[in-house]
Amino acid sequence: MPERPTTRVVLAEDHYLVREGTRLLLEDSGEVEVVAAVGNAVELLHAVGELRPDAVVTDIRMPPGHRTEGITAAHTIRAEHPGTGVVVLSQHADESYVFALFRDGTAGLAYPLKERVGDLDHLLGAIREVRAGRSSIDPRVVDILLRGHSRAADSPLSRLTKREYEVLRLMAQGHNNRAIAAALVIAESTVEKHGHSTFAKLGLGEEDTLHRRVSAVLTYLRHDPPT
Repeated sequence: MPERPTTRVVLAEDHYLVREGTRLLLEDSGEVEVVAAVGNAVELLHAVGELRPDAVVTDIRMPPGHRTEGITAAHTIRAEHPGTGVVVLSQHADESYVFALFRDGTAGLAYPLKERVGDLDHLLGAIREVRAGRSSIDPRVVDILLRGHSRAADSPLSRLTKREYEVLRLMAQGHNNRAIAAALVIAESTVEKHGHSTFAKLGLGEEDTLHRRVSAVLTYLRHDPPT
């Protein structure tokens, strides 16, 4: 008898075919048990309250208003059920949606683009992150938000040295420490040192390193106004 999937997920999507297709993809992975598949935010909140899943995968726009019901539901779920992570799927790489989702913190939240649904590894990765209380943002979203940004003199980023700022910018572009070290022609250990210094200067605590990287990137995007 096959071992049961380890991650219990509630799926919320108002389009039936997309909902069923996503459900099949997740269950075929062998990692996920979709314990409920619902079509609106009211049903989503009810299912989470009844079933207490490990994670939720929800569309950003659902009935009744087709606006940001997924984000509102995510905030409610994280407040009432902190053990449940939430992946909010969106078609929009709009900074207002990103900052709205992460307004109260990044823990247990992910923002992948909806076009990634077919990329099972990417979606499963987002589910793993939120289940562990961490966070993630689609690299394509970060790339789009980065365009045309430069450092503001009165932003929290002004506390950073030139090198720390360079490391953070490359971090925001999705590079890992090894790639950053190669780009700046410095040792990987030096990148780690600059990273920890940056996290401290931005007031980020002693959380998981990946979680702090996401928080630092959000700070970068929020406080670097377009030129």
